[in-house]
Amino acid sequence: MTKQVVKTAKAPQPIGPYSQGVMVDGFLFVSGQGGVDPSSGRLESDIESQTRQTLTNVKNIVEAAGLSLSSIVRVAVYLKRMSDFNQMNDVYKTFFNEAPPTRTTVQVELPRPEMLIEIDAVAHQ
Repeated sequence: MTKQVVKTAKAPQPIGPYSQGVMVDGFLFVSGQGGVDPSSGRLESDIESQTRQTLTNVKNIVEAAGLSLSSIVRVAVYLKRMSDFNQMNDVYKTFFNEAPPTRTTVQVELPRPEMLIEIDAVAHQ
C-alpha cells in the first residue's frame, strides 16, 4: 500500500490531527470541508455561499492530487438543516452536472454553530 498526504494552500488548513486528503492506491480520500474561504479564514454566511466555497475547497484538494471533479466517485453531504437541501442541491449540480458521483446527504450537528454544511469525498485516478 502506498499512502501520500495531499496538501494545498487553496483549501483551509486542518484544525486538528488530520490531512486535507490522503491518496492510497489510486483512491483519494478528502476530509470534510466547510465553507471557509482559505485566503481570509472567513466562513461564508448563507447555504448557497457555504456550499459553493465548500465544493471549491474539495475541488482544490482534488486538483492538488492531480485529479479533477470528474474523478470523484462518492460524496457525503452533511447539512445542519435539511430545509437547506434544495438550495444546496442547486449549487451542487453546477459542480457535478454530468455523470455525478454517488451521494449521501444527512442532517447533523456541525462543529461550529454558524456552519451550515460539510462535505467529504472519495476520488479515483
